[in-house]
Amino acid sequence: MPERVALVTGASRGIGAATVRRLARDGMAVAINSHPEERMVAMAERVAAGIRDDGGSAAVYVADIGDAGSVDAMFGRCEEELGRVGVLVTNAAVTRRTEWTDLTEADWDRILGVNLTGAWLCARRAFGEPPAEGGAIITVSSVLARVGAADSVPYATTKAGLLGFTRSMARALGPAGVRVNAVMPGAIRTEEELEAYPDQEAMERRALSLQALQRRGLAEDIANVVGFLAGPDSAFMTGQTVCVDGGWVLH
Repeated sequence: MPERVALVTGASRGIGAATVRRLARDGMAVAINSHPEERMVAMAERVAAGIRDDGGSAAVYVADIGDAGSVDAMFGRCEEELGRVGVLVTNAAVTRRTEWTDLTEADWDRILGVNLTGAWLCARRAFGEPPAEGGAIITVSSVLARVGAADSVPYATTKAGLLGFTRSMARALGPAGVRVNAVMPGAIRTEEELEAYPDQEAMERRALSLQALQRRGLAEDIANVVGFLAGPDSAFMTGQTVCVDGGWVLH
């Protein structure tokens, strides 16, 4: 029986990289999407090499998921090399932390284009034509969709939009047997966090003050839930949001 193929966007590092490692351990062939930036591609290649060293199947596909032509080319290459995508994880995201009045229209359009439009473009390419028969989409939202963020207004807006996208796509694709669910991470320690918040002691105090569980969330915590949502144990779940935040949002 051929391997299931999972494509994870923004998988060069952080939650995306942990997710492809988890899905590879679950026996899937993984397509690792990387942004075209040279540094990101190099990281993605290291992730893929590690999976192959462990006996898994992995390949890197470079694409800007905010661009429809780039998305189409990525899926075309993946289908030729690995097979049709049966699991899609829309993890790629960009942000700009600044006062909302300092944002430009270009900033706003870019963030919405990658975080929200990119999810739609990938879902359309994976499960649109020809019609899908089974499969799973997992969108990666954020607790900021619920609590907001004064310094990341467009990012939080897109993460809230993904929840509506998830519910709507669950209804649209349910008759074809495709399940669509969302995971909502809290404060997760990743490479991105280290770059954005070099004072990790302050970040640790802030994160733990928001949570009920007194340890930092790790990328693997999110990847494990994605693995559950992609697998058979969640076969009767669709249109749901699973909050993985250590007890930051308790409703």
